[in-house]
Amino acid sequence: MPGLIQDNDEHAAIRESVAKIADRYGSAYFLERGRTDGHIDELWDELGAAGLLGVHLPEEYGGGGGGMADAVVVVEELAAHGMPMLIWVISPAIVGSILAAHASEEMKKYWLPGIADGSRKIAFGLTEPDAGSNSHQVTTTARKDGEGWVISGQKYYISAIDQCEAVLIIARDADLSTPEKSRLSMFVVPTDTPGLGLQQIETSIVSPDKQFTVFLDEVRVGPESLVGQTGSGLRQVFDGLNPERILVGAICGGVGRYAIEKAAEYAKQRAVWSVPIGAHQGVAHPIAQAHMEVEVSRLATMHSAREFDAGSVGTAEAANIAKFVASEAALRALDQAIQTHGGNGLSKEYGLSELWFVTRLMRTAPVSREMVLNFVAQTSLGLPRSY
Repeated sequence: MPGLIQDNDEHAAIRESVAKIADRYGSAYFLERGRTDGHIDELWDELGAAGLLGVHLPEEYGGGGGGMADAVVVVEELAAHGMPMLIWVISPAIVGSILAAHASEEMKKYWLPGIADGSRKIAFGLTEPDAGSNSHQVTTTARKDGEGWVISGQKYYISAIDQCEAVLIIARDADLSTPEKSRLSMFVVPTDTPGLGLQQIETSIVSPDKQFTVFLDEVRVGPESLVGQTGSGLRQVFDGLNPERILVGAICGGVGRYAIEKAAEYAKQRAVWSVPIGAHQGVAHPIAQAHMEVEVSRLATMHSAREFDAGSVGTAEAANIAKFVASEAALRALDQAIQTHGGNGLSKEYGLSELWFVTRLMRTAPVSREMVLNFVAQTSLGLPRSY
């Protein structure tokens, strides 16, 4: 389906490679794994072998040496085939970007090649029950103990940690924090470390990537687990949050494309009173409008990726805007596709309604639409702080 994004030769080749692999599995495979609490190991391994998980990571650590714009193409194309992969955003994008920017040389060599080829996954542990959007209020605490640290606390809505061999934990540094100001540190914690426990959160989201509460009860880690500098975690974590927002925009752009394609196809084939329903403006115009909104969001997402790759000071604004407009556009497109299908829009056969909940999640996570509006109002427009 024609769109506003015009790929260069490299992006066209990446998109073609992703599409070939995704077509072999199909959206039904992804949905079936989501319904049955299954994993997508075969698909993940094939993407890794093709170099499509680490396209943005440095070549010296097994990556493709590209940028966030390349990652956008991969993630969007997967979602456009009915495969919105949260784990791609979490392990290669968020954690991979943070480690590439801040980890020690030894840690980079140990983790990044496996993240790039798909043989290793690391979850991201920031959110807490009482510290969702406010990362300054993280209460999970790391205190120095000999050469290492002891970590205690709780993390909430941690995606796909059951698939991962480690989790990047953001913790309040007890030795550096004061009552007036929290200082954060980051640690890579293996998921089999004594004292670390998981409990799945039951949600309405149909996805192979499940949500978990993570309990840390006197979890001991050594000095090799520290990422970057102690007390600098808040600054360091933002090197992963902008990629997160950008690639959530990419997921939503892909879901939007998937929904519009399904709606247009159905509107051409479904005939009532001897004419296709797409011949009626009441059906055609909403699909056309949704298509335009999705395409504009794709432009915003690609722009934000290029800003990130250029190291622009405008990256945060662009990433937040892209995430906002893409999630809104994808939801409207999906809703319109369901409406176009009538009763069939709620049938498992068509795989549309089950995408709604995971797409609706993108309106709330990784940052709520209200917090994006706060950011734009205060940072872009210079309005007074509201919180």
